[in-house]
Amino acid sequence: MRLMTAHKILIGTSIAFFIFFSGWELTNYLSAGTGWALVRSVLYLGVAAGFAVYFRSLKNKVL
Repeated sequence: MRLMTAHKILIGTSIAFFIFFSGWELTNYLSAGTGWALVRSVLYLGVAAGFAVYFRSLKNKVL
């Protein structure tokens, strides 16, 4: 396995994790109504979007 393949797998897993975690925090916000849960949900979704942009930038790179 090449290093770039392993890196893409890790970044893809990070994207999935942050999307899941954002959904979890959104569920906490809807059940408990605390504002911080909504802030964390939006923050984690932003992190996932940032990783997605980074992942797309790796499309043509070779290590």
